[in-house]
Amino acid sequence: MITTYGVGSMVAIGDQSYIISGLDTWNVDGSEAIYEPRLERWLGVQGFQPPPAANPPSGDGVRVRLFPEFYSCANCHDLKQFRKFGSPRGKSQCGACEKPLTPSRFVIACENGHLDDFPYFDWVHKRTDAAGSSQTSRHDLSLHSTGRTASLRSVVIRCSCQKEASLEGAFGRRALQNLGIKCQGNRPWLGRGAEQAGCEATPRTLQRGSSAAWFPINRSALSIPPWSETLQKRIHPHYKMLKTLLEQQVGDDVAMEVIKGSGILPGSNFTPQEVLEAVRRRWRLEESEQPDPHGHEMFESASRLRREEYEKLTYGTATVDRGDDFECTKPPEDPDSPLPIGVGRTMQVQRLREVRALESFTRVEAPDPATVEHRKAAVARAATGWLPAIEVSGEGVFLTLDMQRLHDWETREEVLLRANRIRDNHTAALRRRAMATAGSDEIKKIESPVSARYLLLHTLGHALINEWSLEAGYPAASLRERLYVSGEMAGLLIYTATSDSAGSLGGVVAQGEYKRIRESLKSAMNRVSWCSQDPPCMETDTGGVDGLNLAACYACVLLPETSCEVNNIFLDRAMLIGASEDDSMGYFTSGA
Repeated sequence: MITTYGVGSMVAIGDQSYIISGLDTWNVDGSEAIYEPRLERWLGVQGFQPPPAANPPSGDGVRVRLFPEFYSCANCHDLKQFRKFGSPRGKSQCGACEKPLTPSRFVIACENGHLDDFPYFDWVHKRTDAAGSSQTSRHDLSLHSTGRTASLRSVVIRCSCQKEASLEGAFGRRALQNLGIKCQGNRPWLGRGAEQAGCEATPRTLQRGSSAAWFPINRSALSIPPWSETLQKRIHPHYKMLKTLLEQQVGDDVAMEVIKGSGILPGSNFTPQEVLEAVRRRWRLEESEQPDPHGHEMFESASRLRREEYEKLTYGTATVDRGDDFECTKPPEDPDSPLPIGVGRTMQVQRLREVRALESFTRVEAPDPATVEHRKAAVARAATGWLPAIEVSGEGVFLTLDMQRLHDWETREEVLLRANRIRDNHTAALRRRAMATAGSDEIKKIESPVSARYLLLHTLGHALINEWSLEAGYPAASLRERLYVSGEMAGLLIYTATSDSAGSLGGVVAQGEYKRIRESLKSAMNRVSWCSQDPPCMETDTGGVDGLNLAACYACVLLPETSCEVNNIFLDRAMLIGASEDDSMGYFTSGA
């Protein structure tokens, strides 16, 4: 519900297709609210709620709506809205021939998140009659497959007015625009009457199950001190009541008497004064200036939240309570096995908690930093004050790079030239996507933030995840990366990402020991130094979506989508171990 089938996404259940309804239809009672003050402030909401799960037969949890509305019958070939088939209640069956119905395979969507049924009527009549056809007379559509080929040429739509057209060319970028078919601004996940007028985006044809039909915009934060501490967790259920007391400017004596009777203190060593100060600290966070979700950087890896986490991960925690959600310590130094060359610091994160929220989603094009603010789709008709989220607990290893060595390496001409190939491709992609929402002057100012440092840390994260999935016993899909990259940061956190106790088995945190980090890094570099797709993999001029990868494929460094922060782009093995024409340009093979 957060990463795969969230609000606005389509899901096939049995022989029917549905779309997940907006948050204002979810049955949420607030009893299981998820607490993460930093992320709440960052996203401007009052809290998070886990997706509700209701036991049958009530089914009163997350609501869905029938979509697409067009269905077809394989027996009589009728193509029309589901409600016109006369299907018996609770079934998906043609009322005339009693055969199963099939939801339309095709939908149309635009980059602004709007979604609609494929315009079969317009497709047939505008392709066959330049003047168009009137809808006042009866037009019954039918769907036929000639079976001659596996292409869309064999899928033919026929009308009772004797016109017909195949779906060949329907997936062209401007196929619908060339016929004068415009986006109607429909938002079926919000119900009828939720259309947005005036959408100028070009609609595109998509398959119903296409990954391009729904791209989630997920935001996440680690619980770090003081918000990860036991005291803050204990006051959370009582926070609104205590905050109200402070707003009413009651004296400290009155507030502490209320605290004594609130149920916060029993079973703890906290004093009323400590509780009162913790409430004030959280109140100050809420009253502070709301940070920009994207900061001044285009990547979340350089955001204010990441900078706060970077500091806590770098220096660790001195004292930890058993109930705390964050424990990070430096491994004991080993004179016989110092840190590998190029690594500045390694930290063992014995306990961590991450909250992941679904902020919004996009369609057709994946969310990108330059245009995402203009393309976010609404997740409810009106503001709800909360977002759906989950919390995951686990363990991990945090490491930073040697800043002096990194600076010397990333300023080398051959490194910059190779990194700029991806940077230039990314700039071109950002400018192309911004053409629909920005003027020519604004487009010229758009520049990719991709740097050699980012490519290095991202590819290193993928290499270590693949290596540790073999050594620590976790499948690669159960490990995640979290990047910390800016002019002052060069860090990487690899951690387990499971919502149950399997995230705390200790297999990953042990990899942070000096000896193990040396061995695993050496093994990872050996593993990525050769790919079964070489030499094409290493020597390719461009790879991945929009040419945003170089030496990277599924045989070497690509990961399951759930493990990567940016959908397996901005990767290049040459940043680690050098290119075929120059081995010395790699960070870990360089003599710099």
